[in-house]
Amino acid sequence: MKRIIFCTFLKTKSEGQDFQEYPGELGKKIYNEISKQAWKKWLEKQTILINENKLNMSKLEDRKKIEKEMKLFLFHE
Repeated sequence: MKRIIFCTFLKTKSEGQDFQEYPGELGKKIYNEISKQAWKKWLEKQTILINENKLNMSKLEDRKKIEKEMKLFLFHE
């Protein structure tokens, strides 16, 4: 059965994610407020950011940059 949530990114009811994609409290917020469609849009944007900025996801500093961008993209924080 599909899980329907109000997606704060799309501002509409939409299919929620099947499981928590991201760890911690931020992951819980994403799971509860971000739809599958919005998460897909973020993953596309994330790929562009990683490639354009030549980020290395094994480096803590680069992961923090991506997390900051994710918050801006999904929640306008």
